[in-house]
Order: sequence, then C-alpha cells, then structure tokens
Amino acid sequence: MRVASIGVVVFASILAGCSAPCPTAADADDQIHAVSTTRSQHSDLENVFQVTKKLYSGSVPDGDEAFDELRAMGIHTIISVDGAAPDVERARARGLRYVHLPIGYHGIEPERRMTLARAVRDLPGPIYLHCHHGKHRGPAAAAAAAVVLGFLTPAEGLSVLKEAGTSPHYTGLYACVVEAEPAPSDMLESVAPEFPEIAPMPGFVKAMVEAQEAYDHLVEVRDARWTVPVANPDIVPLAEAGRLENLLRALREDPEARRYPAGFSDMMRASHVATMSFERALGGELPPATLTERLRVVGSSCRTCHERYRDSR
Repeated sequence: MRVASIGVVVFASILAGCSAPCPTAADADDQIHAVSTTRSQHSDLENVFQVTKKLYSGSVPDGDEAFDELRAMGIHTIISVDGAAPDVERARARGLRYVHLPIGYHGIEPERRMTLARAVRDLPGPIYLHCHHGKHRGPAAAAAAAVVLGFLTPAEGLSVLKEAGTSPHYTGLYACVVEAEPAPSDMLESVAPEFPEIAPMPGFVKAMVEAQEAYDHLVEVRDARWTVPVANPDIVPLAEAGRLENLLRALREDPEARRYPAGFSDMMRASHVATMSFERALGGELPPATLTERLRVVGSSCRTCHERYRDSR
C-alpha cells in the first residue's frame, strides 16, 4: 500500500493571516496533514492517499488481506463509488460499514456530490473511499466532497487528482471538483442521509444496452481517427472506455448472469479482459493501429457472446 499526503497547502493561508475567512478549530482539525509516504510490498491496496485527516482514497479492497489492512489502518467506514456491488460480507466480518454511492466517469452530479459530502461528514471515520483502480473516480469523489465540506479549495482539490494520477482525459471528473463549492450546514442537513450498502443497479438488459451504447461511441471515435467525432462532440473517449469496462464488470457479477449456461461467464470474462486491455491502451495514448486492433478484439468477443446467448434467445 502506498499512503501519501496530498500537498499541505491548506495551512498557508492561516499562517499568512487568512485573507479569506479562517476555518474554525473544528474545520482545521480535519484539514490535510503531513504524513510520510510509505509503501507496503505485500499489500492488496493501491493508490492510497490521505485526503483529509478523516478521509482516504484508494483502490477497491479485494480479498481478506485488503480488508485486514483497512482495519489495521483504523478505517471504520468504506465508501464505494464504483459500479460493481461491494464486498459487504467481508466488511461486516471486520466490523466495517460499507456504503455504495456509485458515480460515472463523466463527472459527479451536484446531488451526488452533496450526498458524498454528508456521508463523509456524518459517518464514523476514518473513511476509505474507493473506485476500482483508485486513480480516477475515487480521488475525484474524495476531492469534491472535501471541497463541499470546506476542507479544500477547488485548486487544492485538483492537486488531489493530479497527485493520484487521474487522467486529464476525464474532463468531467476534473470539472466536478472545479465547480464544487462549500455548502452551509443547513444545505447539507437537507440532503437525505440515505447510505445503502449496495445501491440499486440498472437491470441486466438495461446494462447490456448501455454497454452497447458505450461501444458504439468508441466505434465513432475510431472512425474519427481516434479523435472526438464532430457529429457527437460530447463523447469523452476515455470516459466511454471506462464506462464500458465498469458495466461489463458489473454484468459479470450480476445474479442474472448465473441463469445462463456456464460458457456465458467465460465469454463475459473474455469481453471484460479485452475491454480492460483497450482502456489501458487508450489511456496510455498508444498508436492508432494498436487502439484499432484492441477495439476490434472487444467487438469480436462481444459479437461471439451475442451470437450464442443473445441473438438466439
């Protein structure tokens, strides 16, 4: 596990006399504070950063060792912004509370920002907030919540994303931090404290439709020579790749998938693995020929699955 503090710039304004209103003592107690960067060679947690005294951001805990490490860190609450259902049972076994507030790669709606902020404010800490890899949605959600709570400025929130390695291609994630504003207590109190262990997810068929839409958008990007299509300027290529990967991962874990023959899960896995390979290539800005080939593999694996299990039903 790598634990790093995110730039200690919050207290500079205090030391300078606070040209803006100074935070209260309670506020200051939850500001970012310096901790040494450490790495564990035997960890199942990646990209772990301390955003405030109460809040950490990182990757999804996967397996007993990862949850044991969270408990050793003193974590009391885990918030997942990933699309896949969290491992609630492992958390419960260690006395940890899980909250599932999924977000997409295009950004965080204002209502969800407020819910995340209230969760961070009200739930027992320390809190570990995660997406899948701990690089994109998780840091954005943590930073946005910290801005809403007044612990970070938007500029400081952006430093969290940059330090975590959030891709600049996810413009919506950066925008949701820039657009976040501190919320007064009465506004936070108006947010329903609804913090489910597992959030309701789109139906199996609906998720399949969304996955097809994301793939079709990527085909448009390919046809535009790996640029944003003129006819569809709202497409964010890397966000669509992330959405497709997220949907396929959730579909693999959906109980509905168990109703299909055994070969279905193998084909879903092949499609998911191909999509992860494509997403890495797109994020790594590999040559167009490589992107085209990896997207072809995604399409081929999906078509094979459709022909056997969807189109024949």
